[in-house]
Amino acid sequence: MGAIKLLVSGGCGFIGSQFVRTAVARDAQVVNLDKLTYSGNPENVADIADNPNHTFVQGDISDPEIVDGLMDGVDAVINFAAESHVDRSILDPTGFITTDVLGTAVLMQAAHKHGVSRFVQVSTDEVYGPVPEGEVDENAALRPSSPYSASKAGGDLQALAFATTFGLDVVITRGANTYGPRQYPEKLIPLFVTNALDRLGLPIYGDGQQVRNWIHVDDHCAGIWTALEKGESGRVYNIAGDQYATNMEITRLILEHTERGEDLIRHVSDRPGHDRRYGLDASRLKALGWDPEVEFAHGLEETVTWYRENRSWWEPIKSGEYRRYYERQYGTT
Repeated sequence: MGAIKLLVSGGCGFIGSQFVRTAVARDAQVVNLDKLTYSGNPENVADIADNPNHTFVQGDISDPEIVDGLMDGVDAVINFAAESHVDRSILDPTGFITTDVLGTAVLMQAAHKHGVSRFVQVSTDEVYGPVPEGEVDENAALRPSSPYSASKAGGDLQALAFATTFGLDVVITRGANTYGPRQYPEKLIPLFVTNALDRLGLPIYGDGQQVRNWIHVDDHCAGIWTALEKGESGRVYNIAGDQYATNMEITRLILEHTERGEDLIRHVSDRPGHDRRYGLDASRLKALGWDPEVEFAHGLEETVTWYRENRSWWEPIKSGEYRRYYERQYGTT
């Protein structure tokens, strides 16, 4: 694709920051727009803060003035910006709609106005709802179960509508459960790893038999880049790894890697509307030449090592507002 200018929204989050790093390594010019809500962390891109190909702008994708002012000369927009945690969406559904639906529409309107060549909407497998067995492809119906997944589905539908109505070149990616370094410790793997390292309880919802497909953040970002470069306009691309595991299996692997015992496991009441299983067919993206490369056992071990060696990153996070939220959600564990 050559040297390009990208507007990456949510580029200080977990997956977004890794994508920014990937793009800069490919000599793209990146404008990184992030509101810096609780999970947006400038430390996630500290290693490229002074790189001339990376420009950080603090701002909200729902703000038309800020967004419009950043579109000049942009070749593609990659929208990671989202409220993304199911538990928090149950506590405050409206905030998710503002960012995930309205914010997406504001970005696309500005992209259309400025003639941006491509808009990549980064979404989630959760928009399909539970998949009791097998795998779903991109033609499956959207059956979101939570306010979070419903808001992401709303953003996806806005993207497809902009493609049909305005001719905006839109590609949507829907990723499976992603893990790796720098993931905010409210998600299962970083929460359980950091809790285990501190010998705190691991709060498992219900019986822990919920099944997820897991993909390393490096593979997820490589998949998004493939969709950006090679994806067909107006199409959706699932991004999934080859590893399926229950939450309980993941928990036991984390305990093994952190050398902790199962006495740390705490079963808590299941969350409302908790999807039992997800499953994605990623053959459409694989046909474009993408394939996940990080083997799960190796990726998980490296992830645990990263959190063990980077306490200075996550210890400040797990205090203040985080601690109040955690205790409200799980009680004292």
